[in-house]
Amino acid sequence: MTPDGVHDGRRDGRSPSVVLAVDSGGSGLRVALGAHGVPDDAAAPARRDDPAPPAPVRLGGPLTSREPVRTGPRGISAGHLLDQLLPMARRLMAEAGAERLGAVAVGAAGLATLGDELREELPAALERELGVGRLALAADAVTAYTGALGTRAGVVIAAGTGMIAIGTDLTSWRRADGWGHLLGDCGGGAWIGRAGLEAALRAFDGRPGGSAALLARAEERFGPMPELPGLLYPRGDRAAVLASFAPEVAGLRDSDPVSSGILRTAARHMAESAAAVCPADGEPHLAFTGGLFNVGAALLEPLGEELAERLPKVRQALAAGDPLDGALRIAADLADGRLALPLDERMLYVVAEKPYQDIHGQNSP
Repeated sequence: MTPDGVHDGRRDGRSPSVVLAVDSGGSGLRVALGAHGVPDDAAAPARRDDPAPPAPVRLGGPLTSREPVRTGPRGISAGHLLDQLLPMARRLMAEAGAERLGAVAVGAAGLATLGDELREELPAALERELGVGRLALAADAVTAYTGALGTRAGVVIAAGTGMIAIGTDLTSWRRADGWGHLLGDCGGGAWIGRAGLEAALRAFDGRPGGSAALLARAEERFGPMPELPGLLYPRGDRAAVLASFAPEVAGLRDSDPVSSGILRTAARHMAESAAAVCPADGEPHLAFTGGLFNVGAALLEPLGEELAERLPKVRQALAAGDPLDGALRIAADLADGRLALPLDERMLYVVAEKPYQDIHGQNSP
């Protein structure tokens, strides 16, 4: 233990070689175990011009819970997250023969605005239950970024049911959109699906801007249009239901001008968000991550054109991994004392022992 009572994650002068990563989102919880291994004499904070270390190797998992972590009056429930996380963590550790963890990284949807309870309760709980004193709590946009680009400066567009753009120059984080399907997420799956269903309803009513093709697809999927509000509005998963119609819009891109226009507008929204957060200096990298991009060229082609107009200097890169990979990298870098990403209470909150404080000019909380 360190003098202030925080477990320092070490024994006999050697770093543990195992870290735990968590990805908590609207579809549930994923947990994986990974390896890290920077020797003790090299475990110093990384400089911003250092090359990113190799991605950590997965040792086990992911194990999955399909139950999303609940929210309460104080935000995301730490107790409900722990109820799901701890059995999976202990199982993975037992299967890997690991007695200790070098660090834990939790990527959580809603951390920026709903993370007070997690920040207050998880550090002590994870030290007590798993004996780990290095913890990173990250917004899911940060783990998506890190999974895609590692520790390179740039911007990531993360699009699934929702949409957010996140950028960093490695001194601070900037985000655009990600405000949910009622207030934003412009260009995301729910936005595209809602626009497609609106066009279907316009065609049903005989109003301008409608699409007979989208009307036919909507009736095949949901039944008669007058029944659609009653099917949709009471559901707690409205955003996911709306997003489920996005592939139908993408499938009509080449034959239906209304669908093509929706996808063009979605691409423009994404590019505008990326431009708002992209670092101004240097040659930043850009990557896409998220299930919406599985629709392929119908979205990627107009998005490429919109980005070329707004961000001509960015270097597009393939995403190296997903948000769980990002959480593994953060955990491994934290365990090795190499975390070079900017700390921020709402975006990337780190609790660590005293020797780890003052990393790149900021105190860990």
